[in-house]
Amino acid sequence: MDAMAENTRLPADIDSQTIVRDAMAFQPVLRTYREQIETEQRFPAELVGQMREAGFYRMVVPRSLGGLAVDPITYTRVVELLAEGAGSVGWNLANNTIVQLVMLGMPDDGIQEIYGKGKGTTGAGTAVQGGGTAIPVPGGYRVTGHWSFGSGSQEAEWMLGSFQILDDGVPRKREDGGMFWRGLFPKAETVTVPGSWDVTGLRGTGSFDWTVDDVFLPERRTMIHAGIPLDNQWSKWPGVSFALPSQCWVGPHHSSVITGIARAGISALVELAVEKVPRGRPGAARLCENPQVQEAVGRADAVLNAGRGYRSAMLAELWNTTAAGGEVSIEQKARCRLASTYAADSARQAMDLVYRHGGSTSFKRESRLAECWRDLQVVGQTVTIAPEWYPIGGRALMGMDPGSRLR
Repeated sequence: MDAMAENTRLPADIDSQTIVRDAMAFQPVLRTYREQIETEQRFPAELVGQMREAGFYRMVVPRSLGGLAVDPITYTRVVELLAEGAGSVGWNLANNTIVQLVMLGMPDDGIQEIYGKGKGTTGAGTAVQGGGTAIPVPGGYRVTGHWSFGSGSQEAEWMLGSFQILDDGVPRKREDGGMFWRGLFPKAETVTVPGSWDVTGLRGTGSFDWTVDDVFLPERRTMIHAGIPLDNQWSKWPGVSFALPSQCWVGPHHSSVITGIARAGISALVELAVEKVPRGRPGAARLCENPQVQEAVGRADAVLNAGRGYRSAMLAELWNTTAAGGEVSIEQKARCRLASTYAADSARQAMDLVYRHGGSTSFKRESRLAECWRDLQVVGQTVTIAPEWYPIGGRALMGMDPGSRLR
């Protein structure tokens, strides 16, 4: 089959997609689990089962492996909606998807081991280079390592880590100059570092450090670590989604989490404003009757949707270029990353507007505004949507070398 033969057109109405409608309907379910997720710093088994049944863990899996192979705009919309319901759920699903894309670049026998049962696979791990060392042995390697930010590790079946291979104590270097490989470990063979995820927001992600100690890693579950943090190593699968550059997934995935949380923040102020009458102000009316609150809600909605629209427009542009058989330019890749960062900054601005007008309710731990604020600030610190992408993108648009992180 021609790799470009499947689904060359984007859906005319993203929100009409079954998986998107299911995500919308799932939001009330997430609210019932929120406190348990935050307290236990993990997803309950029942929630994982429901998410698996809904197909959320199969979105970027090829159809031949039992997946849905959705386009990136549908994917980001689902992540956004789930993040609106519970920030930690959106975050873990976003990261799980990137891990799954990486896993699709494994050798065929490794892929069969991972996806052979035809069900959604939960994966976690660390995308950045390094953290482990490997000693060659017959059939594979003995690996020891310590990695940070294992988001979703508590509910994962597989853990992805990066390592160097040591030949007589000397790091192995590939012909392309690279010195890192990736490996996939069964969760049961890893150890979670207790207390390593003591944070103010996104506590439910369970993004603990994790380790392996002299664990055997078969060759079939290894691959080179290409890119910073990753290049597309899954293009052998049919369909436009798998031919897209990694910039259509990495960056937009975290950007959709933060815009989903910001939308929840706007909704929280709207709900509060209908009921709340500020104290200590003679003749005060409900918040919703205050012109400043009205303006804040209007501005927040406009700002947030401007960022979301730019992100979707760039994803659509890169999709159409790829579907037509064209080569995505470095300028297009740059704008895709810029759009993700700008959408994230728009979410920050929108959250600032609504948080300010919530009054004392905004800082009470149990309030929805406080929850959204905490989670959004944590997402906003991630490197994938950091302000440093503006100069990187600017260099590309000026015809200069953008550096190794954009290629």
